[in-house]
Order: sequence, then structure tokens, then C-alpha cells
Amino acid sequence: MASSSDTPSSAMALSTGATSYPRKILDYMEGFLVSKTLFTACELGVFDLLLGSQSPLSAEEVSQAIGASLDGTQRLLDACTGLELLTAQQQEQGRVYYNTVDASRYLTQSSPVTLYHSIQYSSRTIYQCWSHLTDAVREGRNQYEKAFGVNSEDLFEALYRSDEEMVKFMHLMNSIWNICGRDVVTAFDLSPFRSVYDLGGCSGAFAKHFTSAYPESTVTIFDLPKVVQVSRQHFVTDGNQRIGFHEGDFFKDPLPEGDLYIMSRILHDWTDQRCIELLTKVHQACKPGGGVLLVEALLLEDGSGPLTAQLYSLNMLVQTEGRERTAAQYRALLDAAGFTQVQVRYTGKIYDVVLGYRQG
Repeated sequence: MASSSDTPSSAMALSTGATSYPRKILDYMEGFLVSKTLFTACELGVFDLLLGSQSPLSAEEVSQAIGASLDGTQRLLDACTGLELLTAQQQEQGRVYYNTVDASRYLTQSSPVTLYHSIQYSSRTIYQCWSHLTDAVREGRNQYEKAFGVNSEDLFEALYRSDEEMVKFMHLMNSIWNICGRDVVTAFDLSPFRSVYDLGGCSGAFAKHFTSAYPESTVTIFDLPKVVQVSRQHFVTDGNQRIGFHEGDFFKDPLPEGDLYIMSRILHDWTDQRCIELLTKVHQACKPGGGVLLVEALLLEDGSGPLTAQLYSLNMLVQTEGRERTAAQYRALLDAAGFTQVQVRYTGKIYDVVLGYRQG
């Protein structure tokens, strides 16, 4: 056993005048500076401009193209270089800038795996809600009313408070599944499920990954009428013949009979009571031998991480009625609704997968 001198307490370390440089604390304290630098560079179109340029650009050329001050642009470009989002070179005419590979891949609007829209939603919506995090912790409820002046009693009326906001949210979902969708839909062999309903399927990005991985299956997106309308107009073309739509509110309206019900990032929006209510409806509609697939960011059973899921759980407090949960907590919700043979797969990325069956 180590002696007390080997493991001094925090109080002892402070009392003896022990000093250190608090790099981690400073990084955390200044984290929002990093986020807003990224958000602003995307919003101003810096990465799109540099991608489209045939050669690196100077700060003056960038400032003129994006309609910003030269001084502000210079500082922004240098900060993005420090963040390793841009690369700078010194040439005869001065310093010039070009995108890193990651910037071109994930921060430009034309990239098939872009996170641009997710970043826009984070900047203009999530960031505004998080300015009221202290109030959310104190009150135990979301902060849409303080952030945007909208009544949050109906969660999705708040989330979709305007057509523009709804499209932004749908682009966010599209971005996430373009990055993570393939890993999620292939975590289990889901080929036996032919008739699939994607509850709250939004932009249809998840449905596209599913039908690509399982060409014998059809997926019906079950979502609110106004979401279905926008998805038809902007996201799911007539060429996606194995993807259909069903308009409805999954809490209020009957669910059609199917083999598998996908609930990706759905249950984390709601309280345990509401989750059991919805899962029970799914169980009643599900064909015998069918199942339900939950896609969520799983917390470790002891609550020690992962950090991303812990932060997402705070975001659920700020934005919704729900929380992130452990695999055991989702298993309990499924058990309460009547599902059995619950299995869990960890993808090693943001989202993990839980599959439960209705007994035949």
C-alpha cells in the first residue's frame, strides 16, 4: 500500500504551494472559441471558396470573395490554420491558404459526407440553447422558451418552429447518417426483415443506407406530414423506389404492421414513461418474430463515459424531455414493452445499436 506521502491529497498539494500549468482546464474553458471559429469559417464559406479555387488564396483574396474585413479574415484564417483546418504557405507575394484534406471532405457543402449542415445547426440552434445550460440544470427542463421565445410543451413544435428550422434539422440528420449510417445498419444482420418502418425517419438518409445494405427490403418513413412533404421535395427522389412514406404522429396515430421498426435517435428525446408508451405501440404493431432496432449513443453502465454520450445527455436536457441511457436502461424499456432476446452492438463510433424481438 502506498504511503500518504506517495499520494498527497488535493488539499495537501495546494497547501504546499505545488504549481502546474492547467492546460486541460484552459482547453475546456476556451472550447467554445474553437467551436465558434469553425462555425464562422463554415458560415462565411471559407472552405467552399478554397476548395473551388485553382490555387491557394491570400487573406486579401479571401476577404474580398466572402465580403469580410481584411483584418478579421486574416485572423480567422490564421486561427483555422492553428486548428489544422487550413494549411498556410509563405510565397513571394505573401502568405496563402488552402484546405486540409479533412476540411475539404467534411466542411464543404459539395462533399457527399459533409458535416456543413450539422455545423450550421450546432451554431444557430444548439449553441443558443446551451447559453442557458445553467438554467436547464437548475430547472431540469429544456430551454427553447428562453433561447427562442417558443413554447416547448410540444417538443417537435419547438424543434420545427419554422420551415427553415425544420429543413436545417433534416440536413443535420442527413449529415450524421452519411457519416455513421453504414456502420449502424450493418451492426446486425437485418436481412430477414423485409417490411421496415423508420419511425421519425426524417430526411430518409438512414432508410437509404438500409435499402443499400439490404436490397430485398423496403423501408417506409413514418413521420409528421410536414416532414414527409419536405423529405419528398428535397431528400428522397422518385428513384428511391424501395423507400416509401407514411404520414402520422407515432404517439397519436396507429402504426402499420411491419417486420422491423427502426428508432434512430428517437427514444433519447423522451422520458422513460413516454418511451415505454411508444415501444408498447411498436410491440403491438410488430409481426410475430419481428423486432425493433434502437440507434442511440450508449453510456457506459457505470456512467463513466464515453464523454460524447455524456455531453449529448446534457444536450438532451437543454433541448428535449429525454436523456442518453445505458444499454441496461434501454433493455429495461424494451422488457417493459414486451420485447425479448435483446442484443447490443457497439460500433466504436458515435452511435450504437440495440435489437429486441417480439416472440413468434
